[in-house]
Amino acid sequence: MRKLALNDEILLNIEKPARYIGNEINSVMKDKEKVAIRFAMCFPDVYEIGMSHLGIQILYDMFNRREDTWCERVYSPWIDLDRIMREQHIPLFALESQDPIQDFDFLGITIQYEMCYTNILQVLDLSNIPLFASDRTDEDPVVIGGGPCAVNPEPLADFFDLFYIGEGETVYNDLLDAYKENKKNHGTRRDFLEMAAEIEGIYAPQFYDVSYHEDGTLKSFLPNNPHARATIKKQVVRNMSDAPYPSKPVVPFIKVTQDRVVLEIQRGCIRGCRFCQAGMIYRPTREKNLETLKRYAIEMLKNTGHEEISLSSLSSSDYSMLKDLVLFLMEECKDKGINISLPSLRIDSFSLDVMGKVQDIKKSSLTFAPEAGSQRMRNVINKGLTEEMILDGAAQAFAGGWNKVKLYFMLGLPGETEEDMKEIPRLADRVARKYYEIPKSQRNGKCQITFSTSFFIPKPFTPFQWAQMFTQEDYIHRAYIANQEMKEQLNRKILRYNWHEADVTVLEGVFARGDRRTSKVLLEAYRLGCLYDSWSDEFQNDKWMQAFENTGVDLTFYTMRKRELDELFPWDFIDVGVTKSFLRREWERAMRGEVTPNCREKCSACGAMCYQGGVCFEGKN
Repeated sequence: MRKLALNDEILLNIEKPARYIGNEINSVMKDKEKVAIRFAMCFPDVYEIGMSHLGIQILYDMFNRREDTWCERVYSPWIDLDRIMREQHIPLFALESQDPIQDFDFLGITIQYEMCYTNILQVLDLSNIPLFASDRTDEDPVVIGGGPCAVNPEPLADFFDLFYIGEGETVYNDLLDAYKENKKNHGTRRDFLEMAAEIEGIYAPQFYDVSYHEDGTLKSFLPNNPHARATIKKQVVRNMSDAPYPSKPVVPFIKVTQDRVVLEIQRGCIRGCRFCQAGMIYRPTREKNLETLKRYAIEMLKNTGHEEISLSSLSSSDYSMLKDLVLFLMEECKDKGINISLPSLRIDSFSLDVMGKVQDIKKSSLTFAPEAGSQRMRNVINKGLTEEMILDGAAQAFAGGWNKVKLYFMLGLPGETEEDMKEIPRLADRVARKYYEIPKSQRNGKCQITFSTSFFIPKPFTPFQWAQMFTQEDYIHRAYIANQEMKEQLNRKILRYNWHEADVTVLEGVFARGDRRTSKVLLEAYRLGCLYDSWSDEFQNDKWMQAFENTGVDLTFYTMRKRELDELFPWDFIDVGVTKSFLRREWERAMRGEVTPNCREKCSACGAMCYQGGVCFEGKN
């Protein structure tokens, strides 16, 4: 019987002790004396968020298929346990064995969101692992990061030994095999890092030197070790149907953010929205075949007992076999009390018809994401939606029995005018009017339109990576304009407006496009007490501003500065498939308000493998 890292007294005095005890259904237990590699997989946020992350479930399953490897899980302790662990000198531990993370060979951290960066330092700190990679010895775990934020790893470069660039199902086995080989040969930590640096897709920050111009922009980024590659190529799964996928995902004891079976139907997106990082870095679009999805659906529902299955994709409507899959799931689930969730659908006749069949009689709210209020701005961002499409979709939804609609927009987009801002509540009002155009006999109670605005943040490897941001005050003013315009609308009583925090937006923008110098700010903010920055109740903007002041780092250099088209970016050494020349062409087209067709209509020669007519091929510049 294993020994818990926390005693009963501690468990009884913290919130949700089930976050820390492990032993969930389908969790993997092994004899640690019979494995060669112990890998701690970390999501740097609270358990309920981390347990909802599909990527960790995939890698957890894939690693544990190896007889020589035991992969366990670890999440950020919540504030209450964090305090107790520091006071009582309890090291951070893995859920399965309850062993200290410091005893593992690897600590793998999924980097999903910039505002989780201080939690990464918390995990290292509580694990008694030196924060700086340069201070670690052969006795410390190898710290490796992956996930979407790893496409600009530089703000975290000082804290990681390695970064895995791309999709984890490709070369992780090569990395683990190299570790075993180095261990067998009694090699040092540095020996292994050099072996790792030779594997395509692996980036070892210590093996690169950075220099800057007098104006602070990046001058050069060059390898300082013969084993390091000048360019790191993103790793991509070519055949999604044959890729590892968990048929027995871990089932938590407590309710988590996504308490359901998640069926990934495809990766990538054909749409080409210019603000969307995921749509660029996960190119090309790759579908799983229908029979594979049917098999996984049956097995996962059987092995978890979940009462809901969700189809995961950046744009589910673009999955070519969606109709057949949904009809199969409806037949499979109809007598079992299992709900079918269809996120990321474009609102058209087919989608509404399908949702009407799979949702309960009492229909939940529908979500539209126009992203911009005016057609001019939707052309700038290449959204591919006209107002006619939006209003027709809303009218069909209302006629189909829905009475609640959520609309998502962005403020602060490149080239946005005050008129564009005002068009957001005006469009929400025009959607509301569609409800009152249908006969009273078809209306389903009182209508409610909720529209929300986030503030646009330029991300690496998007056409908008050159865009300037705004000050916190500017963002708040833009939300104020939208809010005031809402009060002028005919249907203002049924409109509800929410907007994102402006101070968080500014910080996220800094670390999204930051370089190695921003690590000083991150470390100082952590030392000042910043933690769980993605949680509104815990975010402390005053301490972040103090961290910038204490380190002498100019926040506005990363947010307000105009970037020249030929500027060298901190992430330019990474090849994600889409070329910088393509992104530049799309930036210029955006400034002219020109729309680029989606990948199925016409290949835009982005440099990645483009999807067209169901066949992948190399797009050439």
